[in-house]
Amino acid sequence: MDVQAGRTIWDSIPVRFAVELRGRVDRIAAEMVDAVRREVPDYRQPLGSPLGRDLVVACTRALHQFADLVSSPHPALVPPDPFFAGLGRAEYRNGRVLDSLQAAYRVGARVACRAYTTLARESDLPADAVVVLGEAVLVHIDALAGASAEGYAQERDRDEPDRQAAARRALGEQLLDRHAPAPSPAAAAAARWPLPRRLACAVVARAVDHPGVLVVAQGHDHVLIAAPDVLVDAVRDRSAVVGPAVPLDQGWLSLACARSVARLVREGAIEARGHEVVLAEEHLADVLLVTAPALGGLLAGSVLARVDALGGSSALRMVETLDALLGSWGRTAPEVAERLGIHPQTARTRLRRLDEVLGDQLKDPDSRLAVEMALRLRALSRGDAGGR
Repeated sequence: MDVQAGRTIWDSIPVRFAVELRGRVDRIAAEMVDAVRREVPDYRQPLGSPLGRDLVVACTRALHQFADLVSSPHPALVPPDPFFAGLGRAEYRNGRVLDSLQAAYRVGARVACRAYTTLARESDLPADAVVVLGEAVLVHIDALAGASAEGYAQERDRDEPDRQAAARRALGEQLLDRHAPAPSPAAAAAARWPLPRRLACAVVARAVDHPGVLVVAQGHDHVLIAAPDVLVDAVRDRSAVVGPAVPLDQGWLSLACARSVARLVREGAIEARGHEVVLAEEHLADVLLVTAPALGGLLAGSVLARVDALGGSSALRMVETLDALLGSWGRTAPEVAERLGIHPQTARTRLRRLDEVLGDQLKDPDSRLAVEMALRLRALSRGDAGGR
């Protein structure tokens, strides 16, 4: 409704109605308060409570404002009143939706309309003024309800960044919790993070600001969570270790792999240059070996016992030769010599010595695999990035 139409509504109500209304504000306000508390469950709180006090003030204030509109010589539709916007903000801050407040406005409007009609007849107002009163009540209550809705929206928008950040942190922590249930679509919607079919985790020193990436601070590191392709793109040109892609309920596993590889990078067991993205998926065998160091130590002590028994430099040379042998394609003396940078005849001498020490151990596939694992574990424990 435009301003001119609004003025016609208020100008059509005699000013003496405003005078009569002001004399009955307290009684009508009490009727409105009783009706609202009776019909709207959320407002059945003591009148001394914050909500109860707001209800009394709102009813009284609305009645006085209606009288002011009638008595003003040239009223606008409804002047803005910060109090009613504040009611909307309070609803949001207290975790309530607007439904109850809007219901309270409807109940109050019904009581006001009945009281105004009675007052108009008692004051011998013209019949056309009585009809206009009903329309004026609707215009008035719509304006007050609209102010509260606007206040609610403003408070929600002001709080949105904090709420969204909290929702994203909570969702990230849930995805990393091994025992947490799968996240719901509602939780993802609150975080503004579409659930991917698979995710990956990365460990970085500094967080990234990317809408598709969740960030969880853990100690001195930041854990990034995202769809695999999004994550790799987000950490491009920075130092990061990216875990393997996993189902949504296995984020903890992707993170565990990334952390294990990050530790190997710090210890020098895996080579990585500055601002290089390391993919944990390329080092899963190493992760498997280092996740059970005590068991790995038992394995190495068992399968390499005969070599270690040689002691000193002899043992070191045999371990070096054994590693070169298992790492060569054809396992010939020339290949071993080339890998070690020694004369082929020296390599043959060492290989014969290995045969004497290990016997048939390297002819059995299972034993050979165990030896390779033991050698790799020792290289990792030494921080040997150049080891196999």
